[in-house]
Amino acid sequence: MEQNIEPKKVLVVGAGGFIGGFIAGEALRRGYDTYVAVRESTSRRFLSDSRLKFVVLDYDDSEGMTAALRSALPEGERWDYIVYNLGATKCVNFTDFNRVNFIYLRTFLDALRSTGMMPGRLLFMSSLSALGPGDEKNYAPMNSRMIPNPNTRYGLSKIKAETLLESSPDVPWTIFRPTGVYGPHEQDYLMMVKSIDSHWDFGVGFRKQLLTFIYVEDLVTAIFDAMESPATLKKKYIISEGRAYTQSEFRKIVAQELGVKWVIPLRLPLWMVYAASFVAEKYGVAKMQASTLNRDKFKIMKQRNWDCDISDAVADFGFAPRYSLIDGIKATVAEYRRQKSARKEGAQS
Repeated sequence: MEQNIEPKKVLVVGAGGFIGGFIAGEALRRGYDTYVAVRESTSRRFLSDSRLKFVVLDYDDSEGMTAALRSALPEGERWDYIVYNLGATKCVNFTDFNRVNFIYLRTFLDALRSTGMMPGRLLFMSSLSALGPGDEKNYAPMNSRMIPNPNTRYGLSKIKAETLLESSPDVPWTIFRPTGVYGPHEQDYLMMVKSIDSHWDFGVGFRKQLLTFIYVEDLVTAIFDAMESPATLKKKYIISEGRAYTQSEFRKIVAQELGVKWVIPLRLPLWMVYAASFVAEKYGVAKMQASTLNRDKFKIMKQRNWDCDISDAVADFGFAPRYSLIDGIKATVAEYRRQKSARKEGAQS
């Protein structure tokens, strides 16, 4: 007589954004009983599948969060896996990085403890910025054994969160430090695509810069492969495609996919970009809106070497990115064209 095997349960925290929607989709594809944690005000644009089960959390209310987690599952049950994808990449005030990226994690872990719902594995989405600048003289790839030295408020908040996990013996954590994540619906790289579509390519600084990328589908595949592997417990991994690109190579790939015949590369001196970042940041504060361009972002754009060593991920859970930048840009541009065409049709109707 066949036994019915219950599907494993996964909770995606911070599911409402670009990456979160793909994580939830991959969980469903793998047959998981999939829960998505969102705020009351979170857009559910990328969470439209009827199989998803919503858990509404208020990260500023520890008691309310505890109650919401407790009521999400029958008494005595817990999630097999939790993907903690909640985080802020831009803020009106830099102190918000600490509140969202560090304090919210601490509050969430306390809620898991008080409910007895610590999962079998918690994968925390950190960032390559947690390491700070790499070797900008010899351009040696960044690796997981580097001593972190973050030079941004964003990176500092991420390393604080990592340290919290490392100092919590009851948390079965795995930490991912992805490089720049791109794909359909992502907005920051979309701005670069739009710029090249308009025949302009803006670069920062005059020294060689090595850029790295990870296509969103490769990232979410890696998330589940890592959580399902016992070899990844309490380890940290850099997640990247596995090769670096120059700004010129990036420009040529995007232009070719867009069918743009000519693009003017415009290199901006660092002082000019810093001045623009300062003004944009202050304008955002005045308008109470987080600005994409700010002094924290300037330090990230200023960094020359984003090359990565992914050998640990390859060895421990068979990490093998399927998308080269060419393949990923093809999919990203296809979505960009679809949206552009939809907007044009909407304007004509």
